[in-house]
Amino acid sequence: MATQNLQSYELMVIFTPVLAEDDYKAAQKKFADFIKENGGEIVHQDAWGLRSLAYPIAKKTTGLYWVVEYKAATDVNAKLEIQMNRDENIMRHMITRLDKYAVEYNGRRRNKMSEAASA
Repeated sequence: MATQNLQSYELMVIFTPVLAEDDYKAAQKKFADFIKENGGEIVHQDAWGLRSLAYPIAKKTTGLYWVVEYKAATDVNAKLEIQMNRDENIMRHMITRLDKYAVEYNGRRRNKMSEAASA
């Protein structure tokens, strides 16, 4: 496949809080693999774990958060949306296109976190 003009995106997914740890990891892997299989590349992923929701979703007050930064062609997002809408373990998801400033900011933030962790 010829290298297309890849855009930077950030995907935030809120999985249902009833998932077991293994299922949570398997769900993350499933969508990360989907992005890669469709010509995208994962820049960074971060499992935030169980967090309180700002408002209840389907009578649930918590959710398992997962954030992934990736590069992909624009048509990958439509396919990804279909997969996420079909997945009953996903309560909410949001794909955000990142401009060059957001990409730089995320990179700087990750570097600061890794420096703090190694100090």
